[in-house]
Amino acid sequence: MTWDLPERVKRLSLPSYRYNEADLHHLHLVVAEVDDKLVGVAAWEPAEAQDCPPGRSGLLLHGLYVLPNHMRRGTGRALVREAEAAARQEGFDGLLVKAQSEAIGFFERAGFQALPVEDQARHYDKRFWKAVNETGWQD
Repeated sequence: MTWDLPERVKRLSLPSYRYNEADLHHLHLVVAEVDDKLVGVAAWEPAEAQDCPPGRSGLLLHGLYVLPNHMRRGTGRALVREAEAAARQEGFDGLLVKAQSEAIGFFERAGFQALPVEDQARHYDKRFWKAVNETGWQD
């Protein structure tokens, strides 16, 4: 709900961003809780090879959502670290994310690097990569 979109667009499109039972067959989800209340979620799946940097394999960070009143408290950072650990454990080289404009700063501070658009028909213009052996957060 914090995305810079007209309210009508949010009302009509945001239900499609909710995960359902079918998603659980394809995605790995982790949640963040505070006082037994859900405050964040991250979801990932193996990325397609043609979306990753050449010769690399990765997990696609499909979604990273934190309640607005829990942003800037380390929740998103903890969820990204869970995804990094999963990528290392599963033998992937890194994490791939297709970021919303509002989240670019977060991912840059997390050490993600912008990837060039090499295939206009395929590559999202806000695609970022982080090798899982790099941990430096820029606070």
